[in-house]
Formats: sequence, structure tokens, C-alpha cells
Amino acid sequence: MNPARGAWVRLLRAVNLESVHGLWERSPLREDGWFRSFRERRPVDAEGQPLPWITYGAITFLAPRIRPEWRVFEFGCGFGTLWWAARVREVIACEHDAAWRDRIARLAPANATILHVPLEYDGAYAQTAVGRGPFDLVVVDGRDRVNSATASVGALAPGGVILWDNSERENYAPGLERLAALGFRRVDFEGLAPVEPGRSRTSILYRDGNVLGL
Repeated sequence: MNPARGAWVRLLRAVNLESVHGLWERSPLREDGWFRSFRERRPVDAEGQPLPWITYGAITFLAPRIRPEWRVFEFGCGFGTLWWAARVREVIACEHDAAWRDRIARLAPANATILHVPLEYDGAYAQTAVGRGPFDLVVVDGRDRVNSATASVGALAPGGVILWDNSERENYAPGLERLAALGFRRVDFEGLAPVEPGRSRTSILYRDGNVLGL
């Protein structure tokens, strides 16, 4: 180790930052783009490309299993809309915030449709996927998630699955229980997600013969 680097390492040790420096130099946090997403306050990978704002484990699981013929519905639009649109035939999203909807719509390709639907709990927002299916995957990552998820079951294709983000939150438990009663099983991906330093959970809910081969 050259003298300059040795002095730098000793300084980091003295202020308890050596481990942080090690993570910055070589770790999944750098390779997956977490440091960049945290700095820019937006879900992107190490190259600045859009990512869905879900746990990295869920992204890693989904990425090789996505098929270009899929149709995806999203509750809540964002960088995930752009990520899905680059990989599937069609994405339809609904968003309650008109200004945010317009911002993402300006970035979205032609195969992404983003609807502005004002929020009314257990109202039209939660029903937006109904009548627009069938969908291979429904992303529950917006508002009124319990009602949105249960209302969207009928909009799923026969092998369709539901992706539910932040499923660790206690107020979402009734919705997860409703889906379990309808025969959905669940796999959880818990850990770090882009932007935020805390742990969260993304769950995939599925039945037999699903598009993900679960």
C-alpha cells in the first residue's frame, strides 16, 4: 500500500468510515446503483437508467422472467413505468397526481399509457384496471392499495400475478389476507430498494400456472 493510501485508510478508520468507503469502492450498493439513486433521489441503476422503486431482490428475480408479449398494469406511475415499457408489449398506469402523471408521460414511450384518475378511496381509482385487461402483471404501488389489489383480480390473465410493494406495512395486511383467501400464494423479497436507506418488502402474489413459473 502506497503511503498516501495508507494515510487515507488510517483516517477513515479513525472516523469509523472505512466500511463505508469499502462499500463505495466495491459492493452491490455501487454495482446496482444504490449510491447513485440515493444521491439523485430517484430510482436509477448505476448508469442512470430507470428502475422500478421496489426491492433489488424483486428486480433481480423479475428481470429474466419478463416476456415481451406481456401487458402490465400499474397503480402509480414513475420510473418503473419506463422500466416496464422497455421490456413488455404494453403498460397502462393510473396516477392520482396530475402533475406527476404529466411529467412521466413526457418521458414514456408509445407503448405506455398513463391515465390521470383522481383519488377516491374505494372508488374509480381502485377500479381502473377493470375492463382494461387481461394483464399478465398488476403492480400495486400507488394509493388505496388494498382496494386496488382486490378489485384487479378479475383483470388478471389466467396466469397473471400481482406485485405488491411495501407489503410489510400493517395497513396492507387485510388486502394480503383477502388475496390469500382467493387462493393466491406469496413470495416476499425483503431488503434494500433504490433511493431509501431502510429495508422494505416487495411481494409477488401468484396462483398455479402463473407467468413467472412459481
